[in-house]
Amino acid sequence: MNERPANGSGNADTSAFDLEAATRRLMAALDALESAVERRRDSDRDENELASRIQALGVDRSRLAQELDDSLVKTRKLERANREIAERLDAAIGTVRTMLEGGDEA
Repeated sequence: MNERPANGSGNADTSAFDLEAATRRLMAALDALESAVERRRDSDRDENELASRIQALGVDRSRLAQELDDSLVKTRKLERANREIAERLDAAIGTVRTMLEGGDEA
């Protein structure tokens, strides 16, 4: 009726088996933890790279916005100068026409 061996070695075998099973579980848990840490490290690295890219895009956007503003100012100056030149040409053409018409009458 007693299932234990008489010398008590069954208890030692069970303890050794339990210890080996616990060691395997511990190693599996450590491997899983190491994998999780590596995935987290990769994720953090990806986030840092993304943050750097976003910052670079922000700097580029600011630079391009400034260049656009500068171009708009330059365009407005050129348009103003163009209008002034057109007005002067119209006045000069009017003067030449007046002179030519006055020359025809003489």
